[in-house]
Amino acid sequence: MHNSTNETAKPGNPAIKILVLIAVVGLAIFGYLKFGSTLSLDNLATKESALRKYQGNNPILVIGIAFLIYVAVTGLTLPFAVVLTLVIGWFFGFWQALILVSFASTAGSTLAFLSSRFILRDSIQAKFGNYLTRFNEALDKEGAFYLFSLRLIPYIPFWIINLVMGLTPIRVSTFWWVSQIGMLPGTAIFVYTGASFPSLKELADRGLSGILSLELGLAFVLLSTFPLIAKQLLTKFKQMNPGTDAS
Repeated sequence: MHNSTNETAKPGNPAIKILVLIAVVGLAIFGYLKFGSTLSLDNLATKESALRKYQGNNPILVIGIAFLIYVAVTGLTLPFAVVLTLVIGWFFGFWQALILVSFASTAGSTLAFLSSRFILRDSIQAKFGNYLTRFNEALDKEGAFYLFSLRLIPYIPFWIINLVMGLTPIRVSTFWWVSQIGMLPGTAIFVYTGASFPSLKELADRGLSGILSLELGLAFVLLSTFPLIAKQLLTKFKQMNPGTDAS
């Protein structure tokens, strides 16, 4: 059995880490100030016809641009992901938008995860390593389950999960595939919501408070209980079939 705690980053040059931190924070601030109003629902609604026309003339390019924008937003932890998901759902339709957002959000989340790991993990583990031993061991055994559970709880911002997981010994590959699967149901709900609106203007008129209805909230609550139910069922299954637990 592979021990993921062996996957530790070698101590890097603190000066380089500080420079990377400054660069990431600087890009995040620039992105927020430069594109905060541009990516608002109200502003995008005024450009609805122009966006459709540009899509008709450059269908492949538009997909690439949307993908890169979403990766940048999630990678820099900018607070535009929900709006972008709704708009992309409306713009591309359910299935195409679901694939685009699913892979773009995982790519951006992995970038944020790697940034956190490179900048902060060594110092955190060096300073609090003795206190984190049992926590690291628990993640080594059930890290995928913990991450999957967190991904299904919409009330925990994904950017917090990305940054915190970067401080843990969880493997990058595990983080990637669990995030890809764990974020898919919530992504599907938001994409479907955006795709259900006939126009971007109507989407903007409703606003996020009008879109995030009680039904949508209940759907996310049900999603967040799924990992706990699944784990209980799996535990009972293993108790009834002890041989299946052998590895």
